[in-house]
Formats: sequence, structure tokens, C-alpha cells
Amino acid sequence: MSGPNSAREALLVEALGEVAILLERVETVAPAMDASRLALISAGKGLTHQVGVFESRMAALTENAQAQVVKHIARRIDELARRSLDAQTQAMEDAARTIFRAEVGPALQRTALPLQQLAALAQDSMRPWDRWLTHVATAVLTSALSWAMAAWLWLR
Repeated sequence: MSGPNSAREALLVEALGEVAILLERVETVAPAMDASRLALISAGKGLTHQVGVFESRMAALTENAQAQVVKHIARRIDELARRSLDAQTQAMEDAARTIFRAEVGPALQRTALPLQQLAALAQDSMRPWDRWLTHVATAVLTSALSWAMAAWLWLR
């Protein structure tokens, strides 16, 4: 074959050479692309399996978190209910004491005073001889002392 006669033919020959080189490169890249495609498919399948495992782990983790949150909320509600009950009990006790002091206490004192006086009278009336017994004991003692003094003076 003879050499190119014009610049156009030279460019065309050079372009054909470049296309040939490009086709050789494409042919060498095709098996690598097939291998990459197969590796990508395998990776996709592996990723699908891993996503399934991940989803099941996340579901278990979510259920555990929900159970822990429910337990925590239940504990806090019980604690708040106990505090509220204690506060209400204390408030009711304070109110009862205040009412008792203001309303019931004076009425009981007014009622108790006559009852105490009546009890004192009843106690005195149950043993009327206590006053007389004191007087009799005094008289007997003075009489005995008088006799003792007279006997001592007489014997002397």
C-alpha cells in the first residue's frame, strides 16, 4: 500500500489507528467490566442479606428500647403518684389538725371542764370519810402525845 496522498487521508488513517487501539482497549475492558458486574451483583446480594440482618437487629433493639422506656415511664408515674399521695395525705392531716384546733378543741374543753368538776365531786363523794379520817388521825395523835407527855412528867 502506498502512503497517504493528502492530509485528509493521513488524518483518516491516523483516526482509524486510534479507533483500532480504542477497540483493543474496549475488548480488554469488557472482561473486567463483566467481572465488576458480577462482583457488584454479589455485593448487592450480600448487602441485601446484611440489610435483612440489620433490620432484624434494629427491630429487636427498638423493641428493647420501647420496653425500657415503658418501664421507665411506669417507674416515674409510680414515684410521682406516691409523692402526690404523700403530699395529699400531709395536706389532709394538716387541715384536720387545723380544724380540730379551731373547731373541736374549744368545744371539747368547754365540755371537759364541767365533766372534770363532776368527776372531782364524784371522787370526793365516793369516799366522804377521807376528811373525817384526817381529823380523827390528828385527834388520836395529839391525844397520844398528850398522854405520853403527862406520863413522862408524872414519872419524873
